[in-house]
Amino acid sequence: MTAASLALDFCGLKFDSPIVLLSGCVGFGEEYTRVEGFSNRDAGGIVLKGTTREPRLGNPPHRVYETPMGMLNAIGLQNPGVDQVVNRILPTLDFSETRFIANVCGSTIDDYVEVTRRFDDSPIDAIEINISCPNIKEGGVQFGNFPEMSARVVAACRAVTKKPLITKLSPNQTDIRENARHCIEAGSDALAVINTVMGMAIDVNTRRPVIGNIQGGLSGPAIKPIALLKVHQVHEVARKHNIPIIGQGGICSANDALEFLIAGATAVGVGTALFYDPLVCPKINRGIADYLARHNLRSVTDLVGTSSAHPPATGLSKAG
Repeated sequence: MTAASLALDFCGLKFDSPIVLLSGCVGFGEEYTRVEGFSNRDAGGIVLKGTTREPRLGNPPHRVYETPMGMLNAIGLQNPGVDQVVNRILPTLDFSETRFIANVCGSTIDDYVEVTRRFDDSPIDAIEINISCPNIKEGGVQFGNFPEMSARVVAACRAVTKKPLITKLSPNQTDIRENARHCIEAGSDALAVINTVMGMAIDVNTRRPVIGNIQGGLSGPAIKPIALLKVHQVHEVARKHNIPIIGQGGICSANDALEFLIAGATAVGVGTALFYDPLVCPKINRGIADYLARHNLRSVTDLVGTSSAHPPATGLSKAG
């Protein structure tokens, strides 16, 4: 029997693996290249660190804190600004290894538009719109928690690029399905579900918040059940439009990834797991391939949306 394929089509882009390395976890694509055995080729795509119009220093420390089964972070989108990323960082990336996806952030709609426009005139493969960052005081989650505002950001970015647009949805909202629908209708080609969940930690000795920003984004295994439900809910909307989903939130093993694929994700995002196992991706790939072989499935795409809770997905990318 021919080995099962892990390759898939994502918005017209060929991914050699369903794994996507998540924004903020691998820097600008170079963060783990110093780790022996790590290879960008083990991932179908890599989402670069969040990029803004102007350079940002980020939030005051502490910015990262380990929690039971998870991690809080409030980096605050520290980055050198879009001009530096496009002119100096992108030329250093090997685009033959994998697909590179920009992560666009802003405080205003004009910011999102300008950063998207700059990436449109670059070799980047796709653009992720980050309208759900929970640890900056302006923009970010203010856009992502309100469907009409989310749609305005997506539509404005859609007008200045022909590259695939992926909208990163927040779990910190009333109805993620309604937001997904608005973003799809505004021109989003794909959805990333979910961003981190808002949380905090307190030092009982000082009686002060541990995170300098007070609140941060919780990631890791602790949020997996939340993320899995949100993927299932969004898939109910996305499959009607043949819109693919990157399912993310606490994926640390092949079994985790399989759950997200069955729930309706076309690809799966890995982030926090890299902090304690930089070589987790080939393990996940092998585990998915073994599962497909055991169940006589020819391709990872045969698994997408096969939960008995809803009919199988009808497509993997946006029609037309």
